[in-house]
Amino acid sequence: MQKNTTYNRRNFIGDITKAGLVGLLPRPDFAEQNDAPVKNSAGALFITKPYLQNLSPTACTVIWITGKPCKSWVEYGTSAPDKKASHASIGLIDANYINKITLSNLQPGTKYCYRICSHEISDFQPYKLTWGADEQSELYYFTTPDTQEDNISWVVLNDIHDRPASFPLLFSLVKDFKYDFVFLNGDMFDYQTNQQQMIDHLLSPLGNIFSTTTPFIYTRGNHETRGVFARNHYNYFENPDNRYYFSFTRGPVHFVVLDTGEDKEDDHAEYGGLAAFDAYREEQEKWLAKEIETPAFKKAPFRVVMMHIPPYQSGDWHGTMHCRALFNPLFNKGKIDLLICGHTHRYGTYLADDATHHYPLVIGGGPLESKRTIIKVNANSRELKLVMLRDDGTEVGNVTVESRKRR
Repeated sequence: MQKNTTYNRRNFIGDITKAGLVGLLPRPDFAEQNDAPVKNSAGALFITKPYLQNLSPTACTVIWITGKPCKSWVEYGTSAPDKKASHASIGLIDANYINKITLSNLQPGTKYCYRICSHEISDFQPYKLTWGADEQSELYYFTTPDTQEDNISWVVLNDIHDRPASFPLLFSLVKDFKYDFVFLNGDMFDYQTNQQQMIDHLLSPLGNIFSTTTPFIYTRGNHETRGVFARNHYNYFENPDNRYYFSFTRGPVHFVVLDTGEDKEDDHAEYGGLAAFDAYREEQEKWLAKEIETPAFKKAPFRVVMMHIPPYQSGDWHGTMHCRALFNPLFNKGKIDLLICGHTHRYGTYLADDATHHYPLVIGGGPLESKRTIIKVNANSRELKLVMLRDDGTEVGNVTVESRKRR
């Protein structure tokens, strides 16, 4: 077992305030519920760079935000951007601030170039549109997964808690590690305030590092359920099955992603009667019971679960105990190979235990200096290797799992 650094996540906001770091937290005046951003200082339409979501062998979703409502499209292709895609529903082409366009019928294992394009609608009358500025981006690139890929790599971050400066520091530790995608394993924020927080504390930092060319997958944490903007959160991301719990296969790994919800009881005074996470977790339990019986799950050399709140090593709060009661028996029954979590702010690796969890459990740290971690994982059809690094580059955990076909 990896020795843990002790830190009480329940007191970390108070500790920050005492340390004079309260300026890193979202300001109270963020709390207007407004998802229409102001044009940026350069007067350009694009408020964010494009970022990739839900990449598969045959599809990829491109999302970006504009400062005005726009008609938007993506130009893309292999040797040149000679194809065009937009998004329409119920007969209407989108005219939004949040532009979300899926490129379909792609070829597996193929490199594509793409650029985003938007045309401002400056006045939207019933029978007359007035067009404003238009803008297109530089060319970006991504590669669709090969259906026969044998080797995949990914990195995991968790519990950043509104500290965008943590992203470039942590990613600098894996600059020589080629990763296919990134898992954001919950609590990127302290609470949800407005779109500008989403842009400044997440989308722009990630866009400057990797997300124009490499997709990320968002695993919701308990702090993503809090605040006036929490119900707008999903508009900015796209997951398989269009929900926060889902499964997918990449190469030798079948991934199961669960949404552990809040960590306190639904009737806790803080939620004002607006929480229903027990029923939501029970819904996921029923789905998981079917998931572990699917051919994709059973045949995979490795089965990896990603979720925010760990069922063990996380005290006896309601969310932990409910996740333990609902999910852990199914994890054991399905013989998962690895569970990666966050939430506790204490990094640690915990070996399989016949009395509790029959699989290795890895918990990432965060959010303060010397507590932050980044996890890198590589898997082929024979072996899965995980290494967890602290923010000073020190290795603080590792797990190696052999393929079930070799056991």
